[in-house]
Amino acid sequence: MAPRMSVCCVSHSPMPLLIGMTGASGAVLGKRLLEILGALGITTHLVMSRSAEITIANETDFKIADIKALATHVHAARDIAASIASGSFRTRGMIVAPCSVRSMSEIASGVTSSLLTRAADVTLKERRRLVLMVRETPLHLGHLRTLTQLAEMGAIIAPPVPAFYARPADLAEMVDHTVGRVLDLFDIDAGTVRRWSR
Repeated sequence: MAPRMSVCCVSHSPMPLLIGMTGASGAVLGKRLLEILGALGITTHLVMSRSAEITIANETDFKIADIKALATHVHAARDIAASIASGSFRTRGMIVAPCSVRSMSEIASGVTSSLLTRAADVTLKERRRLVLMVRETPLHLGHLRTLTQLAEMGAIIAPPVPAFYARPADLAEMVDHTVGRVLDLFDIDAGTVRRWSR
């Protein structure tokens, strides 16, 4: 008689979403994602590059500790032994917001130097959804070729482009619409998108 298999340790809780923040301009994007996901009760794992911390200090009044406090779990960028570095750790996928050209290039090459780019690489290899909010303009041919390579590998390139048809009243509304559209890619309705209808 075959032994019975135990299922006592099977979790039915929703899988977490990984959030990466790099040194590109647009730290408010990552912060707002964490706020919305927290309000929706979705578990998040945050990894922030050292450059991200510098950018946050230079372009916002946010405290690093306050942003980290918005995440369910926080990992140091140098901690390559973290759970999110392994494909066996199941997730919904990952959003890098904002995503710098350097991080974009590391992810495309597969030669990763930090937990952030390693986690993104793992997301791709496990065929999970990876959304890169690449924050750079104008783009030269090298950038465009790298973006094409990432798209061919399965990443979704979602630059933070404002939707003027939504007639945002201020920057906060523009950010809310943008991050809401990114969360749409994970079938998460943030309630912040003014949807087109006629």
